Amino acid sequence: MTRLRTLLLALTLPLSAVTLQAQGHEPAPVPQAAIQDTTHAAPPAAAPQEHATPAAEHATPAEVDIITPHITDSYDIEVPYWKPPFAKHFCLGRQNADHTCGPLWDPVHIGGFALQLSPTKHVLMLFIAASLAMIVLIGTARAHRKHTHAVGRPKGFAAGLEAMVLYIRNEVIVPNVGPHGEGYAPYLLTVFFFLLFANLLGLIPYGSTATGNVSVTATMAVLSLLVTEISGIRAQGLGYLNTVFYWNKDMNIVMRVIMFLIMSPVEMVSKITKPFALAIRLFANMTAGHIVVLAFIGLIFAFKLPIGFAPLLMAVAIMLLEIFVSFLQAFIFTLLTSVFIGQMRVAHH
Repeated sequence: MTRLRTLLLALTLPLSAVTLQAQGHEPAPVPQAAIQDTTHAAPPAAAPQEHATPAAEHATPAEVDIITPHITDSYDIEVPYWKPPFAKHFCLGRQNADHTCGPLWDPVHIGGFALQLSPTKHVLMLFIAASLAMIVLIGTARAHRKHTHAVGRPKGFAAGLEAMVLYIRNEVIVPNVGPHGEGYAPYLLTVFFFLLFANLLGLIPYGSTATGNVSVTATMAVLSLLVTEISGIRAQGLGYLNTVFYWNKDMNIVMRVIMFLIMSPVEMVSKITKPFALAIRLFANMTAGHIVVLAFIGLIFAFKLPIGFAPLLMAVAIMLLEIFVSFLQAFIFTLLTSVFIGQMRVAHH
């Protein structure tokens, strides 16, 4: 529980974006007669003012967009509503004078850097994902204990989830982390189920894919980096410095210094590229599926019926594939984190 709370608190740094739109109007051309006769020219008539209709003032792309809200972050969220279009916007922050939703709190200034900690849609989805993971896993553990005490074995949903947990623990975590790797199983299992629920929440109506936010995936990658490096320090002690500074004792002193200057930056960069690859892989895969679905939905309106049935079927197929991708990306993130931890610990053994 303590590790899960720490993970959840670390994921509350939202990525906020502001879109600026500007419209320009070209001046009306000057009549040719006014150019030829400037002495008797009448004063120019005032240009009629254009008034936007109320429908045009309040029309926004978000009212008809059903895909990008699943991957973009904002200070409001769609909730179910019984009247058409069966959705209503709920503001998570403060209502501005122009009826837009802004941050709930003012940013925290750290030197010249402004840190915005107001809740957003993706932060809410992270809390929901963490809550679902706790409810499912703790409920399964209690059902497992109850069934084992009653009939000697788990049954139903608890038995299926036990099989998944045992597979990830015995086939993914322990073999890759190395000797005495059972202590890393609680953290890595938490990572797997947390990412799984966060991925799946973006596939349901009114949901949003928090893992389609690069700040979320980057934070998860930084946590994996910290666990990896701390495990290396605990396993190797002072020998951990050899993973940062290249010092080959089999070479003479001249070549040793030259290789130290060349290879040490390479070793440092390699430590950064591993979590960078974790962050970009998860972010890109969870975003790409929604973009492909958006493209197929656009083709439905472009081709009309009956040809539009073909891209409709393709969009449904991509959504089914996204369910598999949600499990796969959570599995790959957990697998690679286990491998990175094992690589740092193997030198000690």
